[in-house]
Amino acid sequence: MRFVRGRRSLGAAVVVAVVALCLAAVPAGAGQQGEVANRKVLRATFPSFPDYMDPALSYTFEGWEAMYDSYIPLLTYRHVSGREGSEVIPGLAKSLPEITDGGKTYTLFLRRGLKYSNGMSVRASDFEFAVERMFRLFSPGTSFYTSIVGAKRFARTGEGGISGITADDRTGKIVIHLIKPRGTFTQELALMFVAPVPPDTPMRATFRHPPPATGSYVISKVTPGISWSYVRNHEWRRHNRKLLPQLPSGHVGRIEVEVVHNDEKQVNEVERGEFDWMQNPPPATRYGELLTRYDNTRFRVEPTLSTYYFWMNTKKPPFNDLRVRQAVNYAVDAAVLQLIYAGQLTPTHQILPPEMPGYQEFDLYPHDMAKARQLIAEAHPKDREITVWTDSESPNAEAGAYYESVLRQIGFKTRLKVIDADLYFTVIGNTSTPNLDTGWGDWFADYAHPNDWFQPLLSGASLLPTYNGNFAQIDVPSLNSKIAELRRTPLGPAQEAEYAALDRSYMEQAPWVPYGTRTLSTFVSKRVDLGKVVWNPLFGADLASFQLK
Repeated sequence: MRFVRGRRSLGAAVVVAVVALCLAAVPAGAGQQGEVANRKVLRATFPSFPDYMDPALSYTFEGWEAMYDSYIPLLTYRHVSGREGSEVIPGLAKSLPEITDGGKTYTLFLRRGLKYSNGMSVRASDFEFAVERMFRLFSPGTSFYTSIVGAKRFARTGEGGISGITADDRTGKIVIHLIKPRGTFTQELALMFVAPVPPDTPMRATFRHPPPATGSYVISKVTPGISWSYVRNHEWRRHNRKLLPQLPSGHVGRIEVEVVHNDEKQVNEVERGEFDWMQNPPPATRYGELLTRYDNTRFRVEPTLSTYYFWMNTKKPPFNDLRVRQAVNYAVDAAVLQLIYAGQLTPTHQILPPEMPGYQEFDLYPHDMAKARQLIAEAHPKDREITVWTDSESPNAEAGAYYESVLRQIGFKTRLKVIDADLYFTVIGNTSTPNLDTGWGDWFADYAHPNDWFQPLLSGASLLPTYNGNFAQIDVPSLNSKIAELRRTPLGPAQEAEYAALDRSYMEQAPWVPYGTRTLSTFVSKRVDLGKVVWNPLFGADLASFQLK
């Protein structure tokens, strides 16, 4: 199962489909076997190959998890489990940025003496190169950095550099000027899209030969679509470790990863010790068994920063009527959906997930079919023929089928439209697609900031003819203004309270039926000390935390 991140699911699904076809053409061969008997080798399995082995381009959970310990941005996220793992800390920079000019200028200093895994020195200008390379490669991450002065012009022309970035290799000073204040920019500087890489890194996607790393592990060998491996970064031991004491050095000498598409096979081979860890969750048919047999010894349930929901098109009948949208919220039973997801989903009925700053629990629409039917009777919608959209991947397909059945129960004539999972968000993100009435959606955090939910998913400014992420097509001027206002200032207790209020305000408008936040899992062999494995809410399992018994 592939878990796409935030905007990754909006604009680049076609790219993933093309890449997947290219990878499928790679001749089949045996994956790297590793040596289970060697206590210094960790063997792992992923269900699919990462979208890219390139920090400038990857925008899937798998890709970020695979590269978390290799590519370090100027700022990064703490390598710990739970909500604390969403905290931004200095990475290659000496400290968090000094923010001046009313929030429009960020000043950082690169740590002296850092080396890439190929022995080259890390320079301040490498950050500028990384940003420019990302734009030249049309990375899905570019939207986070178009607020930099000169970035939009550079995105159009690819020439002349980005005027809003100055870097002094002698002093290590990096200054970034923004067009306007952007309260999320500190979090965005901690994304791998702008992790410094050497200036001779090719201006093309890297698959077989990922860029040299600054972290504790180097991706040493890649067979696209089949396997990849890590070895220790010798320059980490010689130079970077003492300069970056806040980051882990790792415990195993080598990590071998093999792609296995069959999740049942993955479970069996982890149980037998042929693999030490499976990256994806087990099949629903095995989840309860593993939880009962290995709970917190070899199997652990992990929270994510995610929201699963059904959207309703607020621009057209019948969902342009608030009473209809409220009725649907009352009609959907999150407990049933929890069963559909075999317990791998925590019910919730609001936009922000529980681990997100600004979350305050509430439920405006507890399950009540009688109330739902009453509201439909009051609204008396003339248009009762609606199309329900969902993707083909289980259990999302089953969730969509359940949603369709609920809509029929409250009086609608429905047609279920199931779209291939690789194309789903591209299809429903094109507002010219006919009959975009209502359907399934999900969202995984880019970073732990509530704006990452409201700005791309619910703001009128995010309504686009293609690559649209505001599937409900909601456009409320007062709420748009509040999003823009909150986005200008860094996150603090006062802003968190305002985001909590914004969550409630949007649910009063009822453009969505949020029904849960997804849980994932960590399943390991008996050789792994599960208690030491770090699960970061943004990057998943931290490979540098795995210790073998």
